[in-house]
Amino acid sequence: MKSKFRAFIPFFLVIIVLFIFLNHMETNPFTGLSMKQNISLPTELHPIVRERSDQLIQHAAVKGIVIMITDGFRSAEDQDRLYEKGRTAEGSIVTHAKGGESFHNFGLAVDFAIKTPSEDVIWDMQYDGNQNGKSDWNEVVELAKALGFEWGGDWEQFKDYPHLQMNFGLTLSELQNGKRPIDTSLTAGTNEVK
Repeated sequence: MKSKFRAFIPFFLVIIVLFIFLNHMETNPFTGLSMKQNISLPTELHPIVRERSDQLIQHAAVKGIVIMITDGFRSAEDQDRLYEKGRTAEGSIVTHAKGGESFHNFGLAVDFAIKTPSEDVIWDMQYDGNQNGKSDWNEVVELAKALGFEWGGDWEQFKDYPHLQMNFGLTLSELQNGKRPIDTSLTAGTNEVK
C-alpha cells in the first residue's frame, strides 16, 4: 500500500505546483482569458463608435435610407439573457456570445435596422426603399465600412447581419484581459463617403 501511495506523491506535487503557478498568472494559458477579478468593464458605447454611428445615420439619410441603431452597449448580464434565447428561454438563437464575449459588452458594437416610410423597422436585406436598384442594406454596410466598422455579415461562421463593430486593433481576449482602446487611436474624422 505504501508503494502505491509513494507513486502518487510526484503527481500530487505537480498538481499543487501547477495550481500555485496558475493562481499567480494574470492570464489563463489554456483559455487566454484574464484571471484578474477586478477588471472594470465599460458602461456605455465608446465615444468614437457613438460618433461613427451618428455619422452612419446621417450618410444613409443622404442616400434616402432611414436606419436606426437597435442596440449598442450591452451589459454582460443583458448579454447572458440574450444568449439564453432559443436555449433556456423562448425565442430563436440570436447570439453565440455569452456575457463578456461580445464587442457590445465593451461598448464597441452596434446593431442596426432599416426604417420604412410607414415607420416599420425591418431587417430585410433585399429591400430597396430608395429605389436606386441597390439593396438599402448593402448600401448601409458599404457606408459603415467606409466609416471604419467591421460587418458581422463578413464573418466566416455565425453571420450577424445587423452587427457593426470597431475593434481598434484589439482582440476580444485583450479586451477581456483589461486592454481598452486609446481614445485617440482612431480619429473621428473620416474620408468623404460616397
